Amino acid sequence: MKRASFRLAYRDDQSVTQIAMDAGYDAPDAFARAFRQRFGQSPSSFRKSPDWETWLTAFGPIMNARNKLMQQIFNTSDVTIREVSPIRVAIMEHRGPPATIGTTIQRFIRWRKTVGLVPRSSETFNIFRCDPRTTNPNDYRLDLCVGTERVFEAGNEDIVSSTIPGGRCAVLRVVGHTDDLATAALYLYRDWLPQSGEEARDFPLYCQRIAFFPEVPEHEAVADLFLPLK
Repeated sequence: MKRASFRLAYRDDQSVTQIAMDAGYDAPDAFARAFRQRFGQSPSSFRKSPDWETWLTAFGPIMNARNKLMQQIFNTSDVTIREVSPIRVAIMEHRGPPATIGTTIQRFIRWRKTVGLVPRSSETFNIFRCDPRTTNPNDYRLDLCVGTERVFEAGNEDIVSSTIPGGRCAVLRVVGHTDDLATAALYLYRDWLPQSGEEARDFPLYCQRIAFFPEVPEHEAVADLFLPLK
């Protein structure tokens, strides 16, 4: 159901019938009943205007249980230090409660398709401007970025061009549940950094999305987390 909901929200080239069949249902109406029971919306209504608050309520207990019982464990051998080149990007900023990020992602995907900067040909990054645990939800900021040399000025979609600066970075690869990188980020800042003798640079933590859910099963999703160093 989670994969189906992501495909409904973010993959408008896939029909509801196709998504229902891929989710293991023999008929779209059976899928629609199960979907409405879980999320309070029909698949077609969710596709047009997802209620992410209800979606989070439905998946919250499962996500919390997984975070407690299946927490990812990292160690120093998982971290490499790389010299990273500057990366030119186009940015769509999300500002507001983390629960509403899905709506911004929908806009970002539509815009990328319109300008031809799709994931298979253009790298995808997120810049984490603040910690959701310590930030007022209305002030939360996250940058959705696509790698491109093209220059954009703020317009109807509020896209701006910028650069992720180059330099030394500690890099931690996360495989699996990559829509919540809090555990990996906490490991880098709380555990790895004090033991490494390194010092963080004045640029936020960011990640590159390597393999995406729902294109791949969730356990095969991959993201590289970058901690800029002096």
